[in-house]
Amino acid sequence: RASGLNDPGDHSKAQNALAECVIGLFKAEVINQIGPWKSMREVEWETLKWVDWYNNRRLFGPIGYITPAEAEEAFYANLNTLDKVA
Repeated sequence: RASGLNDPGDHSKAQNALAECVIGLFKAEVINQIGPWKSMREVEWETLKWVDWYNNRRLFGPIGYITPAEAEEAFYANLNTLDKVA
C-alpha cells in the first residue's frame, strides 16, 4: 500500500506522536516537578494552569515567537479573509 499525506493511518500516527510529545512535556514540567500531590483537585488545578500557559503565554519559535492562541486566531482570520475574496 502506498503511503502519503492523504493516508489516514499516517495522519493518526503523526497526531499520536504530537500528543505523546505534549504529554511528555506536561509530565516533565508539572507532574514530576511540583508533586507529590495531596489531592486530585490539586493535580487538576495545576493542569489547568499549565494548559493556559501552554496555549496563551508560551512563545513558540517555529510559528514566529507568538503564542499558539495567537497563531490560531490569525489562521481563522485569514480563512475569513479568503472566504470574503472568494
